[in-house]
Amino acid sequence: MTTTLFTPTTLGKLQLKNRIVMAPLTRSRAIGNVPNELMEKYYRLRAGAGLIITEGTSPSPNGLGYARIPGIFNDAQVQGWRRVTDGVHQAGGKIFMQLMHTGRVSHPANMPADARVLAPSAIATPGEMWTDSNGLQPHPVPIAMNEADIAQAIAEYAAASKRAIEAGFDGVELHGANGYLIDQFLNSASNQRTDRWGGSIENRIRFAVEVAKAVAVAIGADHIGMRISPYGVFNGMTPDAEMDALYERLIAELNSIGLVYIHIVDHSSMGAPEVSPALKAKIRATFKGKYILSGGYDLTRANIDLNLQRGDLVAFGRPFISNPDLVEKLRNDTPLASPDSNTFYTPGEKGYTDY
Repeated sequence: MTTTLFTPTTLGKLQLKNRIVMAPLTRSRAIGNVPNELMEKYYRLRAGAGLIITEGTSPSPNGLGYARIPGIFNDAQVQGWRRVTDGVHQAGGKIFMQLMHTGRVSHPANMPADARVLAPSAIATPGEMWTDSNGLQPHPVPIAMNEADIAQAIAEYAAASKRAIEAGFDGVELHGANGYLIDQFLNSASNQRTDRWGGSIENRIRFAVEVAKAVAVAIGADHIGMRISPYGVFNGMTPDAEMDALYERLIAELNSIGLVYIHIVDHSSMGAPEVSPALKAKIRATFKGKYILSGGYDLTRANIDLNLQRGDLVAFGRPFISNPDLVEKLRNDTPLASPDSNTFYTPGEKGYTDY
């Protein structure tokens, strides 16, 4: 039997109507870091996807790295997200929240006054960060986390996952990719610790594993996925000689916890280094949950890779920005509208809900 994007599947206890995933897309529309009516409309319009994964949402005031990104650490945010999940569910969709603590990829101007820019080591992210108050600013040198900071961050992920379920989400994705906090512990460019959280493979994966364990205790492993980006270079990450072995060990640990999916970032279609095909094949062969493919897919390539069982679901990012009806367009092989990159991160409905 041929497997295509439109073949239904399961994800844990969830029934998905198709294998099309809306990838997490930071859109910076959460004024005051609280989800709003505009965001409810945006997600509801895209409920044709088998699974929506939200934009990165901070589990903590310390994780609010970018201007106008949402959080899930107070009651107003829970209520705002409840509006979003109600809208998606009423439209027949399923939705996971992506939990993204930005760690060192941050600036105090984007955070509450009492928040701190934290990271495994006191090494600044290269480049600059947009702030609404002062425009582009250099990334600050973060505070190297102590044991208490690490324990608090792990507890924040667990508490945030409980709030996500309270807000009506079907599950959470732990953002372990693209140079944010979990990835900062995994990667030797940002983690130069000499204690039990750095150095060896076992120590560098420890934070990712402890977060996954804590969230599994909070909401159940069958409600958790993780996004990873081996060989990624975003936000100052660099591959090292142990990268394949590190991710193979991480996958073994996630298997033992029982995560429901792994979501591999592959930005090679946008000019980033290719993820090792051997590593992707090894992860596909050994991970027990579902495997979400991503990276510049179109209808033809997605169906080929699904039918060859290279993955179980396929994530689409930018096409969903300018095509809220992407699923129907793919089904009918209709030409897609192009997104306006000038409005990816601007406030308001232009380039967000007006396509």
